[in-house]
Amino acid sequence: MNRIDAKRRNVLDHRKKQFADPSYKETHYPHRLNFYSTPPTADITLEQFEQWAIDRLRVLAELEACSFRNRTPAETAAHMKPLLDKYLPLDASSSGNSKLHAQRQKDHYSHFILRLAFASTEDLRRRFARVETMLFRLRFQTDDSRERAAFVRTLNLDWEPVPEEEKRALAPQLATTVGFGSGKRAQQVLDEDWCKVDWTRVPDLVRDRKVFLKGGKAYVPGREQQSMVLNTFTSRLERALELTARALPRLDEDDRLTPILNHLSKNFIAPDSSYNGSSAAIEGAEITARNIDNLSQHFPMCMAHLHRSLRRDAHLKHFGRLQYTLFLKGIGLNLEECLVFWRSSFSKITDDTFNKEYRYNVRHAYGDVGGDANRRSGGYSPYSCQKILTEHAPGPGDAHGCPYRHFSMENLATLLRASGVTDPKVLQGVMEDKESQKYHMACNRVFEHLHKAELKRAKDDGVMTAAQLETIVHPNEYFKRSYLLKHMGRQQQQGDVKMEG
Repeated sequence: MNRIDAKRRNVLDHRKKQFADPSYKETHYPHRLNFYSTPPTADITLEQFEQWAIDRLRVLAELEACSFRNRTPAETAAHMKPLLDKYLPLDASSSGNSKLHAQRQKDHYSHFILRLAFASTEDLRRRFARVETMLFRLRFQTDDSRERAAFVRTLNLDWEPVPEEEKRALAPQLATTVGFGSGKRAQQVLDEDWCKVDWTRVPDLVRDRKVFLKGGKAYVPGREQQSMVLNTFTSRLERALELTARALPRLDEDDRLTPILNHLSKNFIAPDSSYNGSSAAIEGAEITARNIDNLSQHFPMCMAHLHRSLRRDAHLKHFGRLQYTLFLKGIGLNLEECLVFWRSSFSKITDDTFNKEYRYNVRHAYGDVGGDANRRSGGYSPYSCQKILTEHAPGPGDAHGCPYRHFSMENLATLLRASGVTDPKVLQGVMEDKESQKYHMACNRVFEHLHKAELKRAKDDGVMTAAQLETIVHPNEYFKRSYLLKHMGRQQQQGDVKMEG
């Protein structure tokens, strides 16, 4: 192997190192917006390291979902506001909030943590740069105008101001470009803050014919200068990600960070989501062994397939049993009822065989037996979509996994039709989601189709907020949301509608 000797490495000119060891420096955040040019150097706990990254990942994943669903900028902004307030708040300096520094520190650190996690492959770098630009655009558009202008001045962008004489000479052309009407056209052009840059800096404005071109320069009005800031943000981030990718091998020796970063990068397939058992039970719902058949109408495709396979074969293999047991635990089925359910479902075996080969595994999943740590934690948590997508791929005879990922196109289409999805546009959309590996988006597309009427009524009646309509990334959240939507009228009468995102 061609490795640099450790002693020689120590005498290399520090200016030639891509990443020298940083020394601590107090970081100040005079602006709400951030180009993330300077890496953070202060110490944070491992818990903060992971939680801050997870919170930012939730925001980025939901922004990507808005893009997949072709939401308009206004719809995206309305949908994202409660989620940003919940996971990644970032108030303006003029707000006077005492937590400004803490908010901006979390924003700063979480960006760099995810930069480490998503720099390993070209695909992850490209996706990360795209969604970070979407987040920056959203914040840029909602920032206080004076604070935004002050931030842009700190960027030292090489914009060339257009002098008054040139504006007067080009007023007719400039007015046509920005769509000013007749009458006070010349004065409106003069009042506008114009600058000129190489036309290659603003390809989107050139494409949309929002700038005047002359001599290789694009004349950009103040209202469109956002595009140049965004393009600069993206290009700088892309270069920084490439440098980060080169530095990643230096993290291999840190066995504390590498597992966290690997976990985060996997979550870009479908954001991970833990499911709190204390909030799993639905008030008024009959979660018993005898009612599982009826409740299965609210199951996501993965669990519905497991249920049908169990009813057909009176058996499931190990990972299918584990995935389904934990899901039933998550919807509120207690241990005694779960044992009753499995014993009655395994109708082809004797009590003695069930007790010897299967009973212990169910009790272990609930934390009723096993080591002290397993009992203290209450057993295993229900599998999230991310875990189902990335772990224990099904083999021959298995029924677990995610149908959107693990089924063939033909088998998936058959399963969808059997589940009541017959709209050709929806079926086509699901197949396109599968082909582009947007598996959780395919699941959400099916959910929205099957609950179309209830979702419309919930929105019209103000029962559900944007935060409560966050993209589903957990089978148990799918069940809970489906059940509450279908029983919305009954719940409203009882005054117990609690749509939890």
